[in-house]
Amino acid sequence: MSDRIVLHRIAIYAYHGVLAEEERIGQRFYVSLDCCLDLSEVGLTDSLQKGVSYADLAEVATKIATERRFRTIEALAETIARALLSDFPRLQAVTVKVDKPGAPVPAILDGISVEVTRRRPG
Repeated sequence: MSDRIVLHRIAIYAYHGVLAEEERIGQRFYVSLDCCLDLSEVGLTDSLQKGVSYADLAEVATKIATERRFRTIEALAETIARALLSDFPRLQAVTVKVDKPGAPVPAILDGISVEVTRRRPG
């Protein structure tokens, strides 16, 4: 499927990570979503009911990232991807990217990210 809804860098302040400081202080994360689905009916009818609301996608990702704590951003991305496929039957596949710009590693870098792609079975 070549049709996609893409949400770029949803800013989230949360407490994910393996270090005690990350749990106590928290930090900024960015979540991006790339959702594959057929958008032809939405395009022809101009009806949101035939598609998926961008706001609803962002709300699910934000809720998961702020209401649960994850030690790894891999687990955060996996949980978001599975929830989106479960909550939005029109989605055929989803790629979730989690950026952690303040990752505490001994290197000079702009950040670390993890990206997972999950598809609906069948």
